[in-house]
Amino acid sequence: MTTPRGFRDRSEDSLFTLVGEIPELIRNLVIAEVDSAKAWVRRTSKDAGIGAGWIAVALFFLFWAVGTLVAFAIIGLASWWPAWLAALVVFLGLVLIACLFALLGVLRFRKVARAQNPVQSIVQDVKEVRDEF
Repeated sequence: MTTPRGFRDRSEDSLFTLVGEIPELIRNLVIAEVDSAKAWVRRTSKDAGIGAGWIAVALFFLFWAVGTLVAFAIIGLASWWPAWLAALVVFLGLVLIACLFALLGVLRFRKVARAQNPVQSIVQDVKEVRDEF
């Protein structure tokens, strides 16, 4: 007998029948988990690729904008200082800013390395179940 959603009524099945279906149920569960992980990787990699493309376009425009801003700063400071001193001050300022952002990037990558992804969670669950037996 089936229900309106297509599921069989299992109330009449014997214990041996139900226990005999456990391997198939476990196999189906593992396949479903693997398919879910594949879908997650596919979805995440697509989003990361699109995001990387947009960032590349932004960096292209930023490359030219930074040069324009640096020239503006040097020309502005050259009004009060010699041109060589203005260029040196702007250069040192940019190096300090680059060091700050590099430090922030390294700290962020360390945080990413510590994060646990879904695959690690599954491995941890399997280890815990294995240790119980």
